[in-house]
Amino acid sequence: MKTASMFFVALLCLSPLAAHSEVSTRVSCFRSLDGKNINFEFRTYFDTVTKWGGAGVRYSKSKKAIPLVYRNTEDEVMTEEGPHQFTTTWVEVSDGVVTGEYEMATQGARVNSMYYRNYKSGKQYSFDQDITMEATPETGCRW
Repeated sequence: MKTASMFFVALLCLSPLAAHSEVSTRVSCFRSLDGKNINFEFRTYFDTVTKWGGAGVRYSKSKKAIPLVYRNTEDEVMTEEGPHQFTTTWVEVSDGVVTGEYEMATQGARVNSMYYRNYKSGKQYSFDQDITMEATPETGCRW
């Protein structure tokens, strides 16, 4: 019995040394460029250990987030000596149905463009990142 207790205590002491996965979260706030009052919060998640990533959007007038599924990333060389532009496409899945897609072009930390395309209506909306708004994983965008 004493050996089992010592083993349990040793296990508890060593457990903090076990590898754990940390998921990083990035929150960006976007506003419509089309003259409409459409704002949304775009969250990306990445697990460094499993190399898994995910995303979601939450519109300012909604309490529910919409999950996004990563589709692909295209790498473009804009100028020979400049940074590459990465265009990432995320597919929107609402209530189990694929309803649209988000396409974001970035160079480093800068977002050059963000578009949303609704599959049902065929309409496309343009958004600009609101870099003046402070957003954290805990608070999100404060509209």
